[in-house]
Amino acid sequence: MVRDAAGTLERISTACNRYAEYLLLLFGLSMTATVIIQVFSRYILNHSLFWSEELARYLLVWLTFIGATVAYHRNMHPGVDFLFKRLDRRNRDRIRRLVHLISLVFFLVMIWYGCTFAYFIRVQTSPALALPKWLIFSIIPISGVVFSLHCGAFLLRGSPARSSTGGKL
Repeated sequence: MVRDAAGTLERISTACNRYAEYLLLLFGLSMTATVIIQVFSRYILNHSLFWSEELARYLLVWLTFIGATVAYHRNMHPGVDFLFKRLDRRNRDRIRRLVHLISLVFFLVMIWYGCTFAYFIRVQTSPALALPKWLIFSIIPISGVVFSLHCGAFLLRGSPARSSTGGKL
């Protein structure tokens, strides 16, 4: 039963990560195109686009949060492992579980306070794009859900596995 749940959660986590990687590509290309168009418009056409800086900023925020979930799934996030490497395998597994449990608490806090903040600013709009600000800041609870999903998959998996990029999970 637990093995089936772990396998299902792992498949959902992997699929979610795959979509996140596609979003990273889409948002990265969009941000690059926006900045290039703005530079061309400002310096060649001598006409600045009023919305481009705001769009690039919001895309960067979304890129940051989505990129962090992908890094967490691949176990590519930064860490200090000087002491960790010196532990025996059993203690490393215990510490790894403890770190994931502490991380899960943080991810749940992200979801709670991200939803609270998005609700608080629900009536505000961005100045140039006139987008609702709750939509912009919804990435905080969304990424918290994705982080929690990956964390649940790690905790149910048990021993560390290898990610699709070869890093230890």
